[in-house]
Amino acid sequence: MIYINKELHFPPVQMADQSGVLAVGGDLKPERIMLAYQKGVFPWFSDDGPVLWWAPDPRFVLFPDDFKMSKSTRRLLRKGIFHVKFDTCFERVIDECQNISRPGQDGTWINDDLKNAFVEIHQKGFAHSVEVWRGEELVGGLYGVSLGGMYFGESMFSKVSNASKIGFVTLVPELIKRGIKLIDCQVYTEYLEQFGAKHIPRESFMHNLEVLLDFETLKGSWTGWRGK
Repeated sequence: MIYINKELHFPPVQMADQSGVLAVGGDLKPERIMLAYQKGVFPWFSDDGPVLWWAPDPRFVLFPDDFKMSKSTRRLLRKGIFHVKFDTCFERVIDECQNISRPGQDGTWINDDLKNAFVEIHQKGFAHSVEVWRGEELVGGLYGVSLGGMYFGESMFSKVSNASKIGFVTLVPELIKRGIKLIDCQVYTEYLEQFGAKHIPRESFMHNLEVLLDFETLKGSWTGWRGK
């Protein structure tokens, strides 16, 4: 296990242990989190434990060319039960992700330090939220970070059935239109697998990362994106 201190660096991802943990410790300042993404690393930990930095092998990702949407989801979109906005209430979305109850999960990794860091990253134009509304009520959403030709998904929440799904299937086509080539889903979930997400070797992920970080970043507010 590699322990890091206040020095702003990460060891090579090949040094991660079998579970995918690369390093322990360090702070949750925006500069460290942004460096982590650029190095193929992400934070994930329990609210009562030390900060853990992960670089799993394999990595769970979604290539836009593999994106798929079921007929039932398309029908749900056409019904217009929900409408989707971008970057209109980032802090509310991350608050909901922090506080939502998740089956089989005791507590959350989104502590106040992490939340404050992402709010600052959002203010700098790199972190973005997707908000799903039913009437005037915020019922679902997700947030992540956009760097180069990649979108790094962080967390999502849903207060009613299908809300986060509508947010995700609205986001992906908008990212595709704007040249995003890879969505980092970090670790496996059956939920995201239904949309075409799959495992790839860490070496392949790092190659894609190196190439795609040279793309222009979709920096700034996304409030002008149309949604549904």
